[in-house]
Amino acid sequence: MALLEVRDLKTRFYTQEGVVHAVNGVSFEIKKGETLGIVGESGCGKSVTMLSVMRLIPQPPGKIESGQVFFDGKDLMKLEIDELRTIRGHKIAMIFQDPMTSLNPVLTINVQVSEALELHMGMTKEQARERTIDLLGLVGIPEAAERIDDYPHQFSGGMRQRSMIAMALSCNPDLLIADEPTTALDVTIQAQFIDLVKRLQNEFGMAIIWITHDLGIIAGIAERVMVMYAGFFIEAASVFDVYGDPRHPYTVGLLGSVPRLDEVRREKLTTIEGLPPDLLGELPPGCPFYPRCDWRIDRCNRERPVLESVAPEHWVACWVALEKARG
Repeated sequence: MALLEVRDLKTRFYTQEGVVHAVNGVSFEIKKGETLGIVGESGCGKSVTMLSVMRLIPQPPGKIESGQVFFDGKDLMKLEIDELRTIRGHKIAMIFQDPMTSLNPVLTINVQVSEALELHMGMTKEQARERTIDLLGLVGIPEAAERIDDYPHQFSGGMRQRSMIAMALSCNPDLLIADEPTTALDVTIQAQFIDLVKRLQNEFGMAIIWITHDLGIIAGIAERVMVMYAGFFIEAASVFDVYGDPRHPYTVGLLGSVPRLDEVRREKLTTIEGLPPDLLGELPPGCPFYPRCDWRIDRCNRERPVLESVAPEHWVACWVALEKARG
Protein backbone atom coordinates (compact mmCIF):
# COMPACT_ATOMS: atom_id res chain seq x y z
CA MET A 1 0.00 0.00 0.00
CA ALA A 2 1.26 3.48 -0.88
CA LEU A 3 2.14 5.87 1.93
CA LEU A 4 1.29 8.89 -0.26
CA GLU A 5 -0.84 8.77 -3.40
CA VAL A 6 -1.47 11.85 -5.55
CA ARG A 7 -4.15 11.75 -8.24
CA ASP A 8 -4.64 14.31 -11.03
CA LEU A 9 -3.35 17.32 -9.08
CA LYS A 10 -3.81 20.70 -10.77
CA THR A 11 -2.65 24.06 -9.41
CA ARG A 12 -3.12 27.51 -10.95
CA PHE A 13 -1.95 31.01 -10.08
CA TYR A 14 -4.30 33.86 -10.93
CA THR A 15 -2.22 36.97 -11.62
CA GLN A 16 -2.84 40.35 -13.22
CA GLU A 17 -1.15 39.09 -16.38
CA GLY A 18 -3.33 35.98 -16.57
CA VAL A 19 -3.58 32.40 -15.32
CA VAL A 20 -0.34 30.45 -14.72
CA HIS A 21 -0.82 26.70 -15.30
CA ALA A 22 1.80 25.59 -12.79
CA VAL A 23 0.80 21.94 -12.19
CA ASN A 24 -1.23 20.15 -14.84
CA GLY A 25 -2.80 16.94 -13.63
CA VAL A 26 0.11 15.04 -12.07
CA SER A 27 -0.28 11.63 -10.43
CA PHE A 28 2.28 9.60 -8.47
CA GLU A 29 2.74 7.54 -5.33
CA ILE A 30 5.48 6.64 -2.88
CA LYS A 31 5.73 3.63 -0.59
CA LYS A 32 6.97 3.51 2.99
CA GLY A 33 10.75 3.75 3.23
CA GLU A 34 11.17 4.52 -0.49
CA THR A 35 13.12 7.41 -2.05
CA LEU A 36 11.53 9.13 -5.04
CA GLY A 37 13.42 11.71 -7.07
CA ILE A 38 11.61 14.47 -8.98
CA VAL A 39 13.81 16.22 -11.54
CA GLY A 40 13.38 18.96 -14.13
CA GLU A 41 14.38 22.49 -15.09
CA SER A 42 13.72 25.45 -12.82
CA GLY A 43 10.12 26.60 -13.14
CA CYS A 44 8.74 23.23 -14.28
CA GLY A 45 6.46 22.87 -11.24
CA LYS A 46 8.44 20.58 -8.92
CA SER A 47 8.23 22.74 -5.80
CA VAL A 48 4.65 23.89 -6.49
CA THR A 49 3.59 20.24 -6.72
CA MET A 50 4.95 19.49 -3.25
CA LEU A 51 3.62 22.71 -1.76
CA SER A 52 0.23 21.76 -3.19
CA VAL A 53 0.48 18.32 -1.58
CA MET A 54 1.12 20.05 1.77
CA ARG A 55 -1.57 22.66 1.02
CA LEU A 56 0.95 25.45 1.52
CA ILE A 57 0.12 27.31 -1.70
CA PRO A 58 -0.62 30.99 -0.89
CA GLN A 59 -4.28 31.66 -1.67
CA PRO A 60 -4.65 34.04 -3.44
CA PRO A 61 -3.04 34.11 -5.99
CA GLY A 62 -2.65 30.32 -5.98
CA LYS A 63 -5.46 27.79 -6.11
CA ILE A 64 -5.47 23.99 -6.10
CA GLU A 65 -8.06 23.46 -8.82
CA SER A 66 -8.54 19.71 -8.47
CA GLY A 67 -6.95 16.47 -7.35
CA GLN A 68 -6.74 14.06 -4.46
CA VAL A 69 -3.82 13.55 -2.08
CA PHE A 70 -4.15 10.41 0.04
CA PHE A 71 -1.79 10.04 3.00
CA ASP A 72 -2.31 6.98 5.21
CA GLY A 73 -5.75 6.66 3.64
CA LYS A 74 -6.85 10.26 4.34
CA ASP A 75 -7.44 12.79 1.56
CA LEU A 76 -5.42 15.83 2.66
CA MET A 77 -7.46 18.03 0.31
CA LYS A 78 -10.60 17.44 2.41
CA LEU A 79 -9.15 17.83 5.91
CA GLU A 80 -9.94 20.81 8.12
CA ILE A 81 -6.91 23.04 8.66
CA ASP A 82 -6.55 22.02 12.34
CA GLU A 83 -6.43 18.34 11.41
CA LEU A 84 -3.99 19.09 8.60
CA ARG A 85 -1.66 20.85 11.04
CA THR A 86 -1.41 17.66 13.11
CA ILE A 87 0.01 15.94 10.00
CA ARG A 88 2.28 18.72 8.69
CA GLY A 89 5.52 18.79 10.64
CA HIS A 90 4.62 15.54 12.40
CA LYS A 91 3.81 12.84 9.85
CA ILE A 92 5.03 14.82 6.82
CA ALA A 93 8.03 17.15 7.14
CA MET A 94 9.65 19.41 4.56
CA ILE A 95 13.16 20.81 4.13
CA PHE A 96 12.98 23.99 2.09
CA GLN A 97 15.40 25.22 -0.53
CA ASP A 98 16.98 28.17 1.29
CA PRO A 99 17.56 27.67 5.03
CA MET A 100 18.32 31.35 5.59
CA THR A 101 14.84 32.39 4.49
CA SER A 102 13.15 29.32 6.00
CA LEU A 103 14.56 29.90 9.49
CA ASN A 104 13.24 32.85 11.48
CA PRO A 105 16.20 35.24 11.94
CA VAL A 106 14.94 36.64 15.26
CA LEU A 107 14.39 33.28 17.00
CA THR A 108 17.10 30.99 18.33
CA ILE A 109 17.67 27.54 16.86
CA ASN A 110 16.37 26.02 20.11
CA VAL A 111 13.05 27.87 19.91
CA GLN A 112 12.50 26.87 16.27
CA VAL A 113 13.31 23.18 16.68
CA SER A 114 11.58 22.85 20.07
CA GLU A 115 8.31 24.32 18.83
CA ALA A 116 7.33 21.18 16.90
CA LEU A 117 8.29 18.94 19.82
CA GLU A 118 6.08 20.89 22.20
CA LEU A 119 3.21 21.13 19.71
CA HIS A 120 3.14 17.60 18.28
CA MET A 121 4.89 15.48 20.94
CA GLY A 122 3.50 17.18 24.05
CA MET A 123 6.95 17.81 25.57
CA THR A 124 7.72 20.41 28.19
CA LYS A 125 10.20 23.17 27.35
CA GLU A 126 12.92 21.34 29.28
CA GLN A 127 12.24 18.02 27.54
CA ALA A 128 12.12 19.72 24.14
CA ARG A 129 15.42 21.47 24.81
CA GLU A 130 17.15 18.19 25.69
CA ARG A 131 15.70 16.50 22.61
CA THR A 132 16.80 19.44 20.44
CA ILE A 133 20.39 19.09 21.70
CA ASP A 134 20.24 15.37 20.83
CA LEU A 135 18.88 16.14 17.35
CA LEU A 136 21.51 18.80 16.62
CA GLY A 137 24.20 16.35 17.65
CA LEU A 138 22.61 13.64 15.50
CA VAL A 139 22.81 15.81 12.37
CA GLY A 140 26.45 16.64 13.03
CA ILE A 141 26.45 20.10 14.64
CA PRO A 142 29.49 20.23 16.96
CA GLU A 143 29.08 21.35 20.58
CA ALA A 144 25.29 21.32 20.19
CA ALA A 145 24.64 22.15 23.85
CA GLU A 146 26.66 25.36 23.50
CA ARG A 147 25.25 26.33 20.08
CA ILE A 148 21.58 25.66 20.76
CA ASP A 149 20.80 29.27 21.74
CA ASP A 150 22.54 30.77 18.70
CA TYR A 151 20.59 32.59 16.00
CA PRO A 152 20.56 31.42 12.34
CA HIS A 153 23.02 34.12 11.22
CA GLN A 154 25.59 32.65 13.62
CA PHE A 155 25.52 29.33 11.74
CA SER A 156 27.22 28.58 8.42
CA GLY A 157 25.10 27.58 5.42
CA GLY A 158 25.78 23.90 6.03
CA MET A 159 24.93 24.17 9.73
CA ARG A 160 21.69 26.02 8.94
CA GLN A 161 20.73 23.24 6.56
CA ARG A 162 21.55 20.66 9.22
CA SER A 163 19.34 22.58 11.64
CA MET A 164 16.53 22.34 9.09
CA ILE A 165 17.02 18.56 8.99
CA ALA A 166 16.91 18.43 12.80
CA MET A 167 13.66 20.40 12.73
CA ALA A 168 12.19 18.14 10.05
CA LEU A 169 13.17 14.95 11.87
CA SER A 170 12.15 16.14 15.33
CA CYS A 171 8.82 14.27 15.29
CA ASN A 172 10.01 11.16 13.44
CA PRO A 173 8.04 11.80 10.22
CA ASP A 174 6.87 9.02 7.92
CA LEU A 175 7.59 11.19 4.86
CA LEU A 176 10.34 13.77 4.34
CA ILE A 177 10.08 16.17 1.38
CA ALA A 178 13.44 17.72 0.49
CA ASP A 179 13.05 20.68 -1.89
CA GLU A 180 16.46 21.23 -3.53
CA PRO A 181 18.13 21.21 -0.09
CA THR A 182 21.71 21.19 -1.43
CA THR A 183 21.41 24.06 -3.93
CA ALA A 184 23.11 26.64 -1.67
CA LEU A 185 25.86 24.28 -0.46
CA ASP A 186 29.31 23.65 -1.88
CA VAL A 187 30.09 20.23 -3.34
CA THR A 188 31.88 18.87 -0.26
CA ILE A 189 29.05 19.87 2.08
CA GLN A 190 26.53 18.51 -0.43
CA ALA A 191 28.12 15.06 -0.23
CA GLN A 192 28.12 15.15 3.58
CA PHE A 193 24.49 16.28 3.58
CA ILE A 194 23.38 13.44 1.27
CA ASP A 195 25.26 10.84 3.33
CA LEU A 196 23.61 12.23 6.46
CA VAL A 197 20.10 12.02 4.98
CA LYS A 198 20.68 8.44 3.77
CA ARG A 199 21.96 7.42 7.21
CA LEU A 200 19.01 9.04 8.95
CA GLN A 201 16.59 7.40 6.52
CA ASN A 202 17.99 3.99 7.41
CA GLU A 203 17.73 4.86 11.09
CA PHE A 204 14.17 6.28 11.03
CA GLY A 205 12.73 4.24 8.13
CA MET A 206 11.08 7.27 6.52
CA ALA A 207 10.16 7.76 2.87
CA ILE A 208 11.81 10.66 1.02
CA ILE A 209 10.75 12.77 -1.95
CA TRP A 210 13.86 14.56 -3.21
CA ILE A 211 13.26 17.51 -5.57
CA THR A 212 16.22 18.72 -7.62
CA HIS A 213 17.52 19.74 -11.04
CA ASP A 214 20.82 17.93 -10.30
CA LEU A 215 20.72 14.51 -11.94
CA GLY A 216 23.95 13.48 -10.27
CA ILE A 217 22.42 13.73 -6.80
CA ILE A 218 19.38 11.68 -7.78
CA ALA A 219 21.59 8.89 -9.17
CA GLY A 220 23.11 8.41 -5.73
CA ILE A 221 20.04 8.67 -3.51
CA ALA A 222 16.79 7.71 -5.30
CA GLU A 223 15.24 4.37 -6.22
CA ARG A 224 12.64 5.80 -8.62
CA VAL A 225 12.73 8.97 -10.71
CA MET A 226 9.99 11.14 -12.19
CA VAL A 227 10.95 13.71 -14.81
CA MET A 228 8.85 16.89 -14.92
CA TYR A 229 8.39 19.41 -17.71
CA ALA A 230 5.98 22.37 -17.95
CA GLY A 231 3.84 21.12 -15.07
CA PHE A 232 3.56 17.55 -16.44
CA PHE A 233 5.33 14.31 -15.56
CA ILE A 234 6.81 13.07 -18.83
CA GLU A 235 8.80 10.00 -17.73
CA ALA A 236 8.77 7.74 -14.68
CA ALA A 237 10.91 4.68 -14.00
CA SER A 238 13.54 3.20 -11.71
CA VAL A 239 16.74 5.19 -11.43
CA PHE A 240 18.54 2.45 -13.41
CA ASP A 241 16.07 2.63 -16.31
CA VAL A 242 15.98 6.44 -16.48
CA TYR A 243 19.77 6.70 -16.55
CA GLY A 244 20.45 3.53 -18.53
CA ASP A 245 17.53 3.55 -20.98
CA PRO A 246 15.86 7.00 -21.15
CA ARG A 247 12.87 7.01 -23.53
CA HIS A 248 11.66 10.64 -23.60
CA PRO A 249 13.66 13.12 -25.74
CA TYR A 250 13.73 15.61 -22.88
CA THR A 251 15.23 13.04 -20.50
CA VAL A 252 17.77 12.07 -23.17
CA GLY A 253 18.72 15.75 -23.51
CA LEU A 254 19.02 16.25 -19.76
CA LEU A 255 21.32 13.25 -19.38
CA GLY A 256 23.37 14.32 -22.41
CA SER A 257 24.08 17.68 -20.76
CA VAL A 258 25.62 16.10 -17.64
CA PRO A 259 29.42 15.60 -17.58
CA ARG A 260 30.41 11.93 -17.16
CA LEU A 261 33.53 10.66 -15.41
CA ASP A 262 32.99 7.00 -16.29
CA GLU A 263 33.71 7.39 -20.01
CA VAL A 264 37.21 7.56 -21.47
CA ARG A 265 36.30 9.78 -24.43
CA ARG A 266 33.15 11.59 -25.40
CA GLU A 267 31.85 14.22 -27.75
CA LYS A 268 30.99 17.63 -26.29
CA LEU A 269 27.95 17.93 -24.04
CA THR A 270 24.60 18.20 -25.78
CA THR A 271 22.22 21.13 -25.35
CA ILE A 272 18.45 21.42 -25.55
CA GLU A 273 17.67 24.26 -27.93
CA GLY A 274 15.03 26.86 -27.08
CA LEU A 275 13.31 27.75 -23.82
CA PRO A 276 10.70 26.05 -21.63
CA PRO A 277 7.12 27.07 -22.52
CA ASP A 278 5.48 30.04 -20.85
CA LEU A 279 2.86 28.57 -18.51
CA LEU A 280 0.94 31.86 -18.51
CA GLY A 281 -2.26 31.56 -20.54
CA GLU A 282 -3.82 28.57 -22.24
CA LEU A 283 -1.63 25.53 -22.77
CA PRO A 284 -1.10 24.36 -26.37
CA PRO A 285 -3.09 21.24 -27.35
CA GLY A 286 -0.05 19.11 -28.14
CA CYS A 287 3.08 17.99 -26.31
CA PRO A 288 4.62 20.83 -24.25
CA PHE A 289 8.10 19.79 -25.41
CA TYR A 290 7.15 19.93 -29.12
CA PRO A 291 8.94 23.24 -30.04
CA ARG A 292 12.28 21.98 -28.66
CA CYS A 293 12.07 18.33 -29.72
CA ASP A 294 14.29 16.69 -32.35
CA TRP A 295 11.99 13.63 -32.54
CA ARG A 296 8.72 15.47 -33.19
CA ILE A 297 6.08 14.29 -35.63
CA ASP A 298 2.83 15.96 -36.70
CA ARG A 299 0.78 14.15 -34.07
CA CYS A 300 2.89 15.74 -31.29
CA ASN A 301 1.54 19.19 -32.18
CA ARG A 302 -2.10 18.06 -32.20
CA GLU A 303 -2.46 15.65 -29.27
CA ARG A 304 -0.93 15.79 -25.82
CA PRO A 305 0.52 12.40 -24.79
CA VAL A 306 -0.06 10.97 -21.31
CA LEU A 307 2.14 8.60 -19.34
CA GLU A 308 1.90 5.11 -20.83
CA SER A 309 3.94 1.98 -20.22
CA VAL A 310 6.84 1.29 -22.58
CA ALA A 311 8.46 -1.40 -20.40
CA PRO A 312 7.82 -2.97 -16.99
CA GLU A 313 7.63 -0.15 -14.41
CA HIS A 314 8.64 2.42 -17.05
CA TRP A 315 6.18 5.08 -18.26
CA VAL A 316 6.67 7.79 -20.89
CA ALA A 317 4.50 10.59 -22.31
CA CYS A 318 5.82 10.67 -25.88
CA TRP A 319 4.12 9.50 -29.09
CA VAL A 320 7.43 8.62 -30.77
CA ALA A 321 8.73 6.63 -27.78
CA LEU A 322 5.44 4.76 -27.54
CA GLU A 323 5.54 3.88 -31.26
CA LYS A 324 9.10 2.64 -30.93
CA ALA A 325 8.18 0.53 -27.88
CA ARG A 326 5.22 -1.04 -29.69
CA GLY A 327 6.81 -1.49 -33.05
